[in-house]
Amino acid sequence: MNYETLKVAIDEDRVGSITLNRPAARNAMNTRMMEELRDCFADYYVNPDAAACLVLTGEGAGFCSGADLKERKGMSDAVWRRQHAVVEQMMRALMDCPVPIIAAVNGAAYAGGMELALGCDFIYAAQSARFALTEVTLGIMPGAAGTQNLPRAVGVRRAKEIILSGAPFTAEQALAWGMVNKVCTDADLMREVRDVARRIAANAPVSVRQAKKAIDKATELDRMSGYAFEIEAYNRTVVTEDRQEGIDAFNAKRKPKYKGR
Repeated sequence: MNYETLKVAIDEDRVGSITLNRPAARNAMNTRMMEELRDCFADYYVNPDAAACLVLTGEGAGFCSGADLKERKGMSDAVWRRQHAVVEQMMRALMDCPVPIIAAVNGAAYAGGMELALGCDFIYAAQSARFALTEVTLGIMPGAAGTQNLPRAVGVRRAKEIILSGAPFTAEQALAWGMVNKVCTDADLMREVRDVARRIAANAPVSVRQAKKAIDKATELDRMSGYAFEIEAYNRTVVTEDRQEGIDAFNAKRKPKYKGR
């Protein structure tokens, strides 16, 4: 697909990159970008074998500054609600994407930009990265799953402090609070993200996708219901060619060649 506001590519290791491409606007999300992100993630839902791991990042010196407030100036309530319906579709498509998604936060991730990162499976951040959910300072509140994903990452009390104050915080603080998995130097961020993305992409695709589904249920179901879901997901891997290839490769002391089936 051709995009106006995104750069999308897949390398030879089946690692896909999705780059927010409005650097002059600090990669703020206008309606067109919201629509394209929705369609991009939905396409991987329909075609999960197109890539084995995805990296979401921003062009230039920033990740995403949130919704484009210049576009929203003078926007009527009706138009605002229609735009937010696109945001809701975008976030559902992101969180439903079966392919693992790593957020590579290379600068400011504010408001909807931080929520976009939180919707990914995990986050690596550059030392220069800064985060904030600033919505309450603008007369609204997080509406891209921020009140749901942030407490799951940092706990309810820390999430309340971040959301209700609207105050920015550093990558190191995000790491200490459990929101970010790793802080990298600015120069090393993309190399380190791609290293872990390639490691994920080298594993059996069906196994990775089923494991991701089961992990997501851990905070949504009681333990025994979650375990029942895990077993159903596990059984889906037993019948694959990749399961037998993994055993054969281990015993032959060679690298497995997974086919995603």
